[in-house]
Amino acid sequence: MKAIVCTKSGPPNVLQFQDVKKPMPRDNEVLIRVHAATVTIGDVILRKLHPLFFLPLQLSGMKRKRIPGHELAGEIEAIGKKVMRFKIGDRVFGTTTGLSVGSNAEYVCLPEKWDAGVLATMPPNMTYEEAAAVPVGGMTALYILRKGNIQRQHKVLIYGASGSVGTFAVQIAKTFGAEVTGVCSTANVELVKSLGADHVIDYTKEDFTTSGLRYDVIFDAVRKTSFSRSKGALKEKGVYLSVRSSTSEKSEDLIFLKELIEAGKIRPIIDRCYPLEQTAEAHRYVEAGHKKGNVVINVREGI
Repeated sequence: MKAIVCTKSGPPNVLQFQDVKKPMPRDNEVLIRVHAATVTIGDVILRKLHPLFFLPLQLSGMKRKRIPGHELAGEIEAIGKKVMRFKIGDRVFGTTTGLSVGSNAEYVCLPEKWDAGVLATMPPNMTYEEAAAVPVGGMTALYILRKGNIQRQHKVLIYGASGSVGTFAVQIAKTFGAEVTGVCSTANVELVKSLGADHVIDYTKEDFTTSGLRYDVIFDAVRKTSFSRSKGALKEKGVYLSVRSSTSEKSEDLIFLKELIEAGKIRPIIDRCYPLEQTAEAHRYVEAGHKKGNVVINVREGI
């Protein structure tokens, strides 16, 4: 099968388009014919990370992936004899978190269930490309926003509202009943409005910390602000949240997102799609730091 192989840590050109052996599912695994995957900022960080700096992550259970990619959507082609939740032909989406295999390949074997990552059947009203763009950004936004105990009519500010986590955060906060303010650049103001934000601040023209407005929750979705900078814009009992905090992936969270998608309450934003053989170019684009929403790898295109 065709796959992207990360030959060593370094710049995008360490990612090579190669032939590798097609995996076979173990008793507790499913074989997925991957239709779409993604490139996230996490993939970029891990690709660049020196092996010595990866050691602490290994101690926490993370494994370096020879084939990169953390999100996927595809169709189950075969199942192990102990698999109970899935059947051949199921359209699925999920993550490879905690595994030594990645999704930037024609096929991947995933356990039916494991501790670090998740797998579920796709919403029927999504394409493979759309479904692949949901798990990481969607679950991260959901997990962190829940820490804010958002109530109806709470004022919530999302800093970095046009990124993968931010676009989901705007929509999820709205489903919680919040009055949402999104912060983004001039080029993304209309996008953030289209997601349902009640107010949009263009950070190139206005500083939310000096506006005099106060928020119940401020969520930094792009690691570009801080509590010390933001605390003056928080109400007395306001909560500051950041993607710098640890998260975890739960099947029930992915299923919750699936239900919101099926109800038409949230949707993924896709900036660009690249064929599998151009994954290195996708890494370059993500690394530049200007993507809107998600960057998708169309695994089937051109193969």
